[in-house]
Amino acid sequence: MDKLTTDIAVIGGGVIGVATALRLRADGRDVVVIEPNKPGSGASYGNAGTIADYAIIPVGTPAILKNLASLLLNSDSPLSIRKTALPTLFPWLMRFAYESLPHRYRDNTSRIADLLSDASSEWLELAAEIGASDLLSAKGCLYLYQTPEAFKAAASDVELRRTYGIAQQLLTPDQVQSLEPRLPQVHGGGLFFPKAINFTDPGQVMSVMEAAAKRAGVEFVRDSVTTISRERSGVRMMASAHSIHARAAVIAAGAHSRGLALQLGERVPLDTERGYHLEFDMETLPVERPVCPTHHGFYFSPMRGRLRVAGTVELGGITAPSNPRRLEVLLANARRIFPTLGEPSRSWMGFRPSMPDSVPVIRPSRGGRDVVFAFGHGHIGLTLAPRTARMISSILAA
Repeated sequence: MDKLTTDIAVIGGGVIGVATALRLRADGRDVVVIEPNKPGSGASYGNAGTIADYAIIPVGTPAILKNLASLLLNSDSPLSIRKTALPTLFPWLMRFAYESLPHRYRDNTSRIADLLSDASSEWLELAAEIGASDLLSAKGCLYLYQTPEAFKAAASDVELRRTYGIAQQLLTPDQVQSLEPRLPQVHGGGLFFPKAINFTDPGQVMSVMEAAAKRAGVEFVRDSVTTISRERSGVRMMASAHSIHARAAVIAAGAHSRGLALQLGERVPLDTERGYHLEFDMETLPVERPVCPTHHGFYFSPMRGRLRVAGTVELGGITAPSNPRRLEVLLANARRIFPTLGEPSRSWMGFRPSMPDSVPVIRPSRGGRDVVFAFGHGHIGLTLAPRTARMISSILAA
């Protein structure tokens, strides 16, 4: 077994872990990233590519709570559950229901808004540093509402975002058509976020980020951490083929972080949303910017040489295989908007690490700053990577 000694060990090589490693290396720290797979090949690759600084509203809301049972039990809904996972997920669902109550929803929105307040500017800065600016697009993001009733029902969310200073424009159906002429006519309208940015290839962004980290001197170890414990002189991590000793550790292992936190005596209510996407290779893309048909709960994301259809939520843990029905529903709903879509070129399923309140865990562990938590980002992991890295840097510098 190989023995490694370092200043900071980052457990997890997704966008949160690699961004954190880059930041810590810039601080002059020796950093090792421990990741069993190719860095950034999980949810950091498979997302919709949006830097969603407008996404301040948690998954759990009073409206979701009102319809929670019907949503979860409908396998075709944007929020569903694998029934075999229900016994394991029950405690998380009870906490999720509590966090969806009006007073908790308002508090969670405020906390998320605070985290997202400078997300776009931080990404622009980081992209310039690592040489990924050419992978950014700044054409905004569009929400679609198929009916006037749905458009009217969104008014409270629009007003809530307005109180937090988020730039947004209400569009008539004709204005939607002018913005995205290849879209079919909608009867409700649209909500346009003009300052939103997105990546044209999240996987390529991760490759550029990994390369930048290696150039900076970050060491990557291809292994999976199985145990973590505190010692007098620091933190000991055991992996399949390595024993790693560090002065401090950052747990940024996404959906796999809960077990490591538990070994340190902390029960964190982290669970997993299973996300899916389909991709269609094509030369001429049907949309110019990320477009979300809100009724279906997914994004059409334009990427280099392909259209990605990504989104929806399936609660089902990390061990069950991919659910073909979720891909079928995603394809059927995509074709409701663009009937001429052919067969998908590829599909994907991955795991979003999600908290019941949709607020990520970015803090020292209760046992001390020698272990810091950076997980549970849900739908805003890509968005919050630079901000999270800065927060972790500040914690470890204190």
